[in-house]
Amino acid sequence: MSTVSPETDRFGMAVEALRRQVSGPVLSPGQHGFEEEAAAFNLAVRHHPAVVVAATGAEDVAAAIRFATTHSLPVAVQATGHGAVQPADGAVLISTSRMRDIHVDPSTRGARIGAGCTWGEVIAATAPHGLAPLSGSASGVGAVGYTLGGGIGPISRAFGFAADHVREITVVTADGLVRVADTRREPDLFWALRGGKGSFGVVTSMVVDLFPVTSLYGGGLYYGAEDAAAVLHAYRRWTGTLPEATGTSVAMLRLPPLPELPPQLRGRFVVHLRFTHLGGAQEAEGLLAPMRAAAEPILDTVARLPFTALDTVHNDPVTPMPAWDRGTLLRELTAETVEAILAVAGPAADVPLSVVELRQLGGALGRAPERPNAVGGRDAAFSVLVIGAPVPELLETVIPATGQAVLDALAPWSTGGSLLNFQGSALAPAQLARAWPEPVLRRLVELKDRYDPARVFRLGHVVPRL
Repeated sequence: MSTVSPETDRFGMAVEALRRQVSGPVLSPGQHGFEEEAAAFNLAVRHHPAVVVAATGAEDVAAAIRFATTHSLPVAVQATGHGAVQPADGAVLISTSRMRDIHVDPSTRGARIGAGCTWGEVIAATAPHGLAPLSGSASGVGAVGYTLGGGIGPISRAFGFAADHVREITVVTADGLVRVADTRREPDLFWALRGGKGSFGVVTSMVVDLFPVTSLYGGGLYYGAEDAAAVLHAYRRWTGTLPEATGTSVAMLRLPPLPELPPQLRGRFVVHLRFTHLGGAQEAEGLLAPMRAAAEPILDTVARLPFTALDTVHNDPVTPMPAWDRGTLLRELTAETVEAILAVAGPAADVPLSVVELRQLGGALGRAPERPNAVGGRDAAFSVLVIGAPVPELLETVIPATGQAVLDALAPWSTGGSLLNFQGSALAPAQLARAWPEPVLRRLVELKDRYDPARVFRLGHVVPRL
């Protein structure tokens, strides 16, 4: 006698029908490959979806969305899983990792990139043409998700948010329709997608601007714990003198004693200055001189770099690990701000935090783009990002409290906003609302009601109800 309920049996038959409609694998819990397909880069987030659809194109995505709406299930999407912030439990999880086509058009300085592409793949495809995208600090991150959330990287002060340089988006909306959005076709949707992240549909490809950048002068200066205060105060003074062609951030790192780290850094608290400059070596060294004079670095990796070596500036981890992160935005960085951050996260503080980063904004990031979009945070001078230590037993209790204490200490200098890509697991409506100025949020809510009235896309960083 069967123990399978009629509802379960009907759902199983519907999944079988979906398999016949989709070119890529459709995986149910317990099937070979299900766990691997659902796994996120952030190991603190474990998805338990009702079904995984490994899409190979827009029609696969459309079929998955129609299936989800028929069965009143939410839709989640991931390419690399770097942006995973909420378990997709009971959802239809669409994996776009197989959608990796890249077409570069050197004559127009543009590239069409599939939803599963990483920035590393895009950089490898564009570099032979002497061109570069507005990628982030880690090339293993998915290019499309990064861009939909705004996207800031090492050269963004010169050119703006990655979302500012999108020409066209192909997206499947909640009604299962494949739409092409740009400034002429679906202009409202085009505006909302760039900055609204996963709120309005599943993007299957986008066309982005490329820039004639083949190399830059940059790298990192690492300082010992004893110089943390001197370096951060020097950084505060120094950033106000820099041109837009220079990108900077400074991070306090608590590093594990891993053998793959340089001996000078293993198991130490260090201050890591990240520096890029789109110009000559002599000019760059002149700009960097005040920070070299602030203290003696224990490691210096600054040099002329091909754009393909951009990852070496930040040296972000490339191995999946559990993570908690949260961000805020600052309107200014004063001497009091520096003292506040040193008090709660400096070398004398015993806190389970891997990274506390200050990233300089301004420049093109502070200006309205040629193609208007919904990206927030343009009024900020600095971004703050806090990342917890990868200790699973602390990720739900101690680390969130400690990380929030850092952000609370910086509240007097906060703009009240946040960058959507640095929102982490702050998913309450009031928390998500901080990612957009109020007029932008209200327009986003109106468009959410138009394009996704049933809230099919309700997991992760999505536009909240007001």
